[in-house]
Order: sequence, then structure tokens, then C-alpha cells
Amino acid sequence: MTSLLEQKSTGALVGSAVGDAIGGAVEGWTPEAIRERHGGWVTGIVGPWYDDWRTARPIAPYHKGDGHITDDTLMTHALVEVYDELRTHLDAYSIADVLVPKMVNGPRWVPELEADALLLQRVFLAEKWLVARLHYGHVDPREAGVGNIVNCGAAMYMAPVGIANAGDPEGAYAEAIEAAGAHQSSYGREAAAVFAAAVAAAMAPDATATSAVEAALALAKDGTRRAVEAVVAAADGVTDWQQAIPLLRQAIEPYDTVGPDYRDHSLDARRPSRTKAIEELPVALGFVLVSEGDVRRAVLGGTNYGRDADSIASMAGAITGALSGLTGVPADWAAEIATASKTDLEQPGRVMASVALDLRDADARRWARRTDVLENLSR
Repeated sequence: MTSLLEQKSTGALVGSAVGDAIGGAVEGWTPEAIRERHGGWVTGIVGPWYDDWRTARPIAPYHKGDGHITDDTLMTHALVEVYDELRTHLDAYSIADVLVPKMVNGPRWVPELEADALLLQRVFLAEKWLVARLHYGHVDPREAGVGNIVNCGAAMYMAPVGIANAGDPEGAYAEAIEAAGAHQSSYGREAAAVFAAAVAAAMAPDATATSAVEAALALAKDGTRRAVEAVVAAADGVTDWQQAIPLLRQAIEPYDTVGPDYRDHSLDARRPSRTKAIEELPVALGFVLVSEGDVRRAVLGGTNYGRDADSIASMAGAITGALSGLTGVPADWAAEIATASKTDLEQPGRVMASVALDLRDADARRWARRTDVLENLSR
């Protein structure tokens, strides 16, 4: 690595991929079921929940586990490709005009399908919405997210927005709100922006777990803000991720619409609201605090929490990876996951580091023009 920026950028995206791959093996299950299935806490890469993974869940015939990244990382890497192609700040039209075509054109290796396939063929229903609304429906990109189920679908791939706006949480929040509008609404869109802000804050050279979470909390609105506040309070003084699991679940429960049974949603699940929040982001921020910024502990906490474990562990891994840099991501995990997934996990981080520098230069030119105009106007 040639700079701290590259260290942190690769750390964020490799940390995200590691959390995704390890958490993906236990997605949808309770902590108790996870310990029963694996004979105790999950402490690293494990195999699929079902041996007959191709047919066990026909709606999701994916090879989760064995170090395979999931749609969280595939979408994150696709967003990196958008940044690399445009070299600008993104908006809803960037998603419609560049990301969506990447979902429907050109096969890429999909580890969970063990085949080259369209990205569309791996993403789940809330992400297929992007293609239905924007590619086929020709909906205004700024409004396309309205009507989708409100979940973490947009938040799960917003880490690159934080890197693009490194050190500027407010800028990351604004850019993610705009881009995520093509995909999500309500507290799902809000979570995408708050997550991007946390990554941007974690990219600062002197950032800590506390400063990253505080930056996110300062920008969060409505139920998302209250949910994060509740989780932060529950995490206070706790440094054991095993101890934190029931505490964080209890804190988020009043704001979570899915309900206690993750696979049998409540009738109010994932509907727009100003008082509710997605579960994944606040809990991920809780594990960032509990782990004191340590990638391994944050990922294991998010994994063993269960429920949407891949997204929780991925978000926690992205923020802690940005805090620590690539050297803070367990090298054995990263190497095994890259090999199992047949995916270069570091290259996207290097690309985003170069994009961040290009955007810095463009922003500087824009602000110089504005400063010149205002100076002339104020004479």
C-alpha cells in the first residue's frame, strides 16, 4: 500500500467482504440455533447451514458459507465499478444509468451460484426492484425507491460512498441519500446515508470507533436516530461481543418492524415509517463500539447475532476495516475468502482510493469557483 488512504480504503472493503462471507453462512437464524448447529459460537469461516443447499430453500438456492461472498459484496463491487467509470459524485441517475445496466448485462462470477451469471440472478427481490422499476418501468430515478420493501438493501452496498467522501460524513450522507433514492425510501434510505457517513468518518486518520459512531448519530434522523441512540446506550461499557448480543437485540427491538421471528415477518414489517429503523445498521454500529474498532470482534459479534447476519457483519466490518486499515483485517480470513470466492477483494479498495483523490480535486476546483464568485459578489 502506498498511502494511508489506500490502507483504509482497502481495509473498509475487505473488512466488509469478510463480514459478508462469514455472516452469510448463518443468515436468518437465532444465536441459539447458530450455536446448536455449529457446536458453539462461530469463530471463523464455516460451511453451509444445509448440506443440500441447492434444494433446501428453493427461493434462495445459494451456496452460502465456505468463505463465499454474497450479494452484499457483489453489489458493493458493482458500485465501485460505477465510481471507476464516472469518476464523479453519484446520484439517482448514476444508479439508473450505470449500476442497473451492470446488473442485467455481462455475466460475472457469482460464488454462491458457482457460475458466471448476471448480477440480477443473484440479488434478492428488494434489489431486483431496481431492474423492474428503472430498466423496465422507466420510473423517475429520484422516486424509484418508493414502494419497495423498506430494508437494508441499499445500505448494504454504500461503503464506497463513504470512501468517496473520506473525512466528510455530511457529504457522504447527502450523496448516499441521493443515490439510494433510486432503490429505497423511508428508513431504508436513511440507513444507507447514515452508514455511508460512518464509513466516511472512520476514514479520517485519527478516527476511533466512538468518533465514527458519533458522526453517524449526529446526522441520523427520526427512528434511525433513536434506534442508534438506544443501541449506543446498550453498548456502553460492554466489550464482550457475546455478552452484547442479547443487549443489542433488546435495544433495537422497539424500532425493528420484522419482529422476533426473522423468517416469519410481522404484518407491519418493512413498511415506511418515521419512528422505525432497519435492524442491521444500528446493531452494526453497536458492535463497532463493543469491539473497540477491532475487525475480528466486530465481525464475530455481527455473525453470531444471527438474523440478517451477513449485512450486520459486513457493515461492522466496513467501518472497523476503515478504522484499522487493511492490516487490521484478519489476513487468514481475507485470503481464504478471496480464494473461495475467486474474487480480488483488495482491488476495489485501491480503485476507490484513486476515485476519492479525483473527487477531492474536482471538489476543490468547484469550491474555488464558488469562492471566487462570492468574493466578487461581496465587494
